[in-house]
Amino acid sequence: MKIHFRENGPIVLPAKKGDRVVFNGEERVLQKDGLALCRCGASTDKPFCDKSHKRVGFKAPGGDLEGV
Repeated sequence: MKIHFRENGPIVLPAKKGDRVVFNGEERVLQKDGLALCRCGASTDKPFCDKSHKRVGFKAPGGDLEGV
């Protein structure tokens, strides 16, 4: 598995459009490829990214983590 950390943005996990994700008993169907998780702490839809990182000026390096 490859985990991607977007520069100044979320953590992106491999997933496909139509995959189902369950968090705290709530199921969601992904509307696009990839699952973006908040790492700025400002999302109103935690643990999912709602692009709040742009509003709050979140800064962090990007990169990849493989073999997890």
